[in-house]
Amino acid sequence: MIYTETSLPGAYVVDLQKIEDTRGFFAYLFESKEAEQRGLATNIVQIKLSYNKRKGTLRGMHLQLPPAAETKLVRCIRGAVHDVIVDCRKDSPTYLKHFAVELSADNRRALYVPAMFAHGYQTLTDDAEVMYQVDEFYAPKSELGVRYNDPALKIQWPLPVVDISPKDAAWPLIAE
Repeated sequence: MIYTETSLPGAYVVDLQKIEDTRGFFAYLFESKEAEQRGLATNIVQIKLSYNKRKGTLRGMHLQLPPAAETKLVRCIRGAVHDVIVDCRKDSPTYLKHFAVELSADNRRALYVPAMFAHGYQTLTDDAEVMYQVDEFYAPKSELGVRYNDPALKIQWPLPVVDISPKDAAWPLIAE
């Protein structure tokens, strides 16, 4: 696996290191020893799948607070998404800065999302599927979010939003 640290310390784009031959290729999607050497969380307790019918669907921006703060390894396994993370660590020099990357079934790229980062994505294709490997169980009482279109974050979404949950549309603004 090829780990490239993003502009937000602790967050990584993860590309496959392919072993190719005439049949195609083989690659590891996750290897705990390699992740641990980089100081990344490796205790996967849940693997989740999100299916999205329509291009332009937006999910996010979600995070969980301590004691249930979670890290995620996010990969698009069908179609393509514009994936965004926001650093919500108040003591971080990149607090409230964001990073975006395209994840797709074609590029097979993943994004490692550290604890205390809000995460969300917009689908770039119909029928997009996103898989999450998560190191903490879902804890509704620890759930928090930031508004996807908060002017303080200046996130540029590539498409008009065609579908979003009422909860995601109503997360508070940072100024609130």
